[in-house]
Amino acid sequence: MKRFFIIICCLTLAIPFRGASKIDADSAYVRGDYAQAIALYEELLEEGESSEVYYNLGNSYFKADNIGKSILNYERALLLNPGNSDIRANLDIARSKTQDNLVSTPDIFFMVWISSLVNMMSVKQWAYWGIVAFILFLVALGIFFFTMSERTKKISFICAIVMLFVSLLANLSAYSQRKRLINRNDAIVMQSSVVVHSTPSETGTSLFILHEGTKLTIKDNSMQEWKEIELSDGKVGWISVDAIEII
Repeated sequence: MKRFFIIICCLTLAIPFRGASKIDADSAYVRGDYAQAIALYEELLEEGESSEVYYNLGNSYFKADNIGKSILNYERALLLNPGNSDIRANLDIARSKTQDNLVSTPDIFFMVWISSLVNMMSVKQWAYWGIVAFILFLVALGIFFFTMSERTKKISFICAIVMLFVSLLANLSAYSQRKRLINRNDAIVMQSSVVVHSTPSETGTSLFILHEGTKLTIKDNSMQEWKEIELSDGKVGWISVDAIEII
């Protein structure tokens, strides 16, 4: 009997602890138990960032009428997977629920084009295509040097130039996105409303009010309790760090 009890205890200890799983979180979301889904998705993110989990978490917060958190997680999902049209569509819907209608300063057309090109794929996807293009460049270069046909030389030379350009473009795009992931200086307003001041102090002149869900860029990150911020329309000021959350 004692030996049987010991065996049962050993078998019990051998069973691995089952934490949160995406299946459980998805099931909770489908049932409409958004609080449970949020808790499970948040637990999953403690194990590592995932664009899909951030996206599902954003959906859960949106269903729970927490616009600030939904926008925050959509933005985080988009940061990891900028080419995903579903994330962008849901982010636009969530943004339409915010109170601050900012008119963005128009960018130069070629800067918009470059940004769209870079955001076509994620860091991993750009890195993959960079490696593939470089391998094809080496293959084309090898054919150019070892073939005897003038026509084949011309074709392989052109292919080598194209693949080299694609490889450089892919690596530069991957570097640009990697830099954005590391140096995160965009944030979302989390409070229902917050006053932006002219100086990093409550006694500073009140410049304007921002509301939940508004996106901003941190210009000065040197202080712990206050951040100098800039909006898409060019307005600047100081905001309490308690009112925002970094994307």
